[in-house]
Amino acid sequence: MTNRTPIFADKGAKPAGQYSHAIVTNGFVYVSGQGPHHPETGALPSDFAGEVRQTLRNLEIILQAAGTDLAHVVKVNTYLTDLGRFQEYNAIYREFFPDQPPARTTIGCQLNGIQVEIDCVAVLPAAA
Repeated sequence: MTNRTPIFADKGAKPAGQYSHAIVTNGFVYVSGQGPHHPETGALPSDFAGEVRQTLRNLEIILQAAGTDLAHVVKVNTYLTDLGRFQEYNAIYREFFPDQPPARTTIGCQLNGIQVEIDCVAVLPAAA
């Protein structure tokens, strides 16, 4: 069996279901889908841009707990309730991934009370 280590970030938003924030295995970190809830208060930002930024910050928190960061992300999956906001999303995404952005897929879908959810895969620096 492959060595796998579940990650629960102390400063991360509480998981909404039965899942780990991330799993570390074979030099990679697989982060579960994260939404825009503030980790300390549970509050949602009041606008789309705020939701995107908070979601990406939530990913950062989990990546740091796992021993890596956004610079080591190799794949991102983004789920948007309104693909008409793709350009706005893309501009905010560029703030977090300004150079050599990871591979990415963006999917339109229905989410439960939020406008964006993002998951990712990152490499651990020691494995890079």
